[in-house]
Amino acid sequence: MDVAPPSSWALTAGVPPALRGTTAGPADRKDVAVSTSPTRRAVRPDLERVFRADYARVVAVAARVLGSRDQAEDVAQEVFLAFGRSSVPAAEAGGWLSVAAAHTALNLLRSGRRRAAREEAVGGDPATAPDVADAVITSEERHRVRGALARLPRKQAVALVLRHSGLSYVEVAAALDMSPGSVGTTVRRAESALRKELNRHASSE
Repeated sequence: MDVAPPSSWALTAGVPPALRGTTAGPADRKDVAVSTSPTRRAVRPDLERVFRADYARVVAVAARVLGSRDQAEDVAQEVFLAFGRSSVPAAEAGGWLSVAAAHTALNLLRSGRRRAAREEAVGGDPATAPDVADAVITSEERHRVRGALARLPRKQAVALVLRHSGLSYVEVAAALDMSPGSVGTTVRRAESALRKELNRHASSE
């Protein structure tokens, strides 16, 4: 399902206001920090096309980490700002943006600046909706998983997030400069480390 850009951005020519007039310049593949510059130039000409093609995936990757659509959209805007200032080839944009989204979301998760996730309200027939206890348990479980994810080694965490966001092994390998054969091993190790971290944290409570 395609994810439409938020209407609050009031897109002009498909590009959010915050992304117009960004400064072009080199950026490291793994560097997702956004810096301000007094020099303002026209946005890179491929930004609108890349934005429309990859916005939904960037939001999905960030939301997988944060569990919040609102925060995922904030991350997406930051990531596209970084892309707009970069010299990343358009052919590599998808992988670069996915990695940038995972890194930025993990940074937010680890920094403690993350707001409490807004869990989606359960709709439909009240008779089929979970009770309050079920909702609390589900929320606590998600909180524990995200906390454990934030404590994993960065490469494992990013590989796990990308794979579970729907990227293929080949796409994850290309995004992280890994061999396709090593992706499965990295993801399995990440899943094992995540389980151990969850068990360790549970036993300490």
